[in-house]
Amino acid sequence: MPDKPLVLLTNPIHADGVAVLTPHARLITAADTEAATLRAAAAEAAGIIVRAKLPDDIVDHAPRLKGMVRHGVGIDFIPVKAATARGIAVANLPGSNTRAVAEYCMAALLSLRRPLLRMDQLMRSDGWPAARALSDGFAEIGDTVLGILGVGTIGSRVAEIAEIGFGMRVLGTSRRRGHMPEGVEEVSLDELFARSDAIVISCALTDETRGIVDARLIGRMRPHAVLINVSRGAVIDTAALVAALKAERIGGAALDVFEVQPLPRDSELLACQNVLLTPHSAALTASSSRAMAVGAAEEMLRILRGERPINLVNPDYRSA
Repeated sequence: MPDKPLVLLTNPIHADGVAVLTPHARLITAADTEAATLRAAAAEAAGIIVRAKLPDDIVDHAPRLKGMVRHGVGIDFIPVKAATARGIAVANLPGSNTRAVAEYCMAALLSLRRPLLRMDQLMRSDGWPAARALSDGFAEIGDTVLGILGVGTIGSRVAEIAEIGFGMRVLGTSRRRGHMPEGVEEVSLDELFARSDAIVISCALTDETRGIVDARLIGRMRPHAVLINVSRGAVIDTAALVAALKAERIGGAALDVFEVQPLPRDSELLACQNVLLTPHSAALTASSSRAMAVGAAEEMLRILRGERPINLVNPDYRSA
């Protein structure tokens, strides 16, 4: 019997995904996600399930590689162009974490507007009157304006929850004009930042969106407005955001993604009091983690069998 193909996991995946793969493949998990570690670990790999940024030259170090599958949606972790040139299939899992990320956005917005955990902590430490006094600064989100930069699958779900669930008015802007879902008013980027009480960034990271939320756009935000980023850290000019937060020129921010990950311990964001920070976990719940692991495993098996993955990102790979 021929040896089972080797599949590299950049990070551990849910046990149910492992169970799908193990009858058909040998699995190894990278010791860490440093570029040198991933290059060495990929040397014998026929497939890679990707949960961390791969080195841009990973295909040069993986001569047996047949495919890479994103454990999630965003494909900026994978050098797709280089993979296509080498005849290597790339797949992702659109929609696998939509609900988790959309619900995170609303949880983050509620946490910024009505920080109950802080009230709980103050009640325990300082008592009833001190905690109750916090409510004077709380705000409702119904009848306020939510702006969404990137009204794709996730942005559309956020819009639906915001409008139907909370009675918010929703503005949107996207690279494809004229394709807003029902209930979303299409506006320019400048208008979105100027009119919104809260802004969700859920666009893909591309050459066009890198650094698009700069000092000028942040300067258009209303003084009480808040910014929530579930896209990629590089979409925002971090220095400009830090300056606005420290000067309290905006109401606050919730950030799940950062230009450098993990977030360095000396990041200026950690010194900002009006920002909610989470470790790129918006897409991660027990159910979404299982769905992504099983979906990635099934796509990987299709690739290893020589079949076309359901969510093939680079259909030209076979012509390389």
